This record gives sequence, structure tokens and C-alpha cells, in this order.
Amino acid sequence: MPNKFKEIEPGMITDNAFKLIGSDWMLITAGTQSGFNTMTANWGGLGYLWNKKVCFCFIRPQRYTFDFVEKAEIFTLSFFEEKHKSILEFCGAKSGRDVNKVNETGLTPVFSDSGAIYFDQARLVFECRKIYSQDLDAKHFLDQNLQAFYPKKDFHRMYIGEVVRCLNK
Repeated sequence: MPNKFKEIEPGMITDNAFKLIGSDWMLITAGTQSGFNTMTANWGGLGYLWNKKVCFCFIRPQRYTFDFVEKAEIFTLSFFEEKHKSILEFCGAKSGRDVNKVNETGLTPVFSDSGAIYFDQARLVFECRKIYSQDLDAKHFLDQNLQAFYPKKDFHRMYIGEVVRCLNK
């Protein structure tokens, strides 16, 4: 199957990042060809930090994808057209511990030479090299109302990734 993606500079993306991440959602994927997982997320951002184009995303430690991202140097953020929203809903509602998300949704994984894994159905992909991670800490919440997101005190880990490659259809 021919690769329909073309590499573009991240600065050429015209999508609204608030809509792209907050409304359209994304799949965070990491692992190897012999074992990987993906999860739906809508917490994150895109920007510029440490003289690098970066993304940041958040994963709770109990998520199956967490261990894959922890072990990997590269992770991807994949964005889809609205017609694939049901795939994102499924990947957010089901754990890779219990189901094979690729088999259940019909996703077609693409394995890049860098070790990144993304999906042929995506319309936009960021390949990201992990450059920083940190657990959120309750003592740093300036708005104490935000702790309502953590009744079990299961704070997310934030990952900052350098965008090393951006693919678009």
C-alpha cells in the first residue's frame, strides 16, 4: 500500500490547536512492531520550548499506554477526520489490556523507520521524541478546584516531546 502521507514542517499546520486537541481528539501511540498500544486523549498542546517545536500530552499511570510511552523514545500523536470519531471513542473507552484495539477498530498501523507507530487512517501525525516528563503534583495547583479531576490522587504524567517529524495527508 503506498504511503499517502507527506512530510511537512510543523509550522505549516493550519489547524486550530484548541479544536485539534480539545474537540477532535488524538491517539497517543508508543511501542514496537511486536507490541504497542494507543489511547485517546484530548489534553495537551503544541508550541515552542527550549528552541524546539514541541507537543505535550498527559497520561495517567494506570493507563495501559503509560508503560509503552515510558519505555519508548518516540511516541506519536495521530489526528483523524470526523468520520473516524467512533474509533477514537472506542480507543478511549477500552483498555489495550482487555482488547486488541487495532483488530476491533480496523486501524492500520504504519511502522516508520524511526520506530514510530501511527495509523494509515490518520490525517495528521506528529512523531515526537520524549525530552521531558514530570508527574503533576497537588501542591502546585494554584486553582484548587482542579483537584476535582483527581479524586483518587492518580495524577497524570506530562510528557513533552520534540516534534521530529510531521506527516499530513
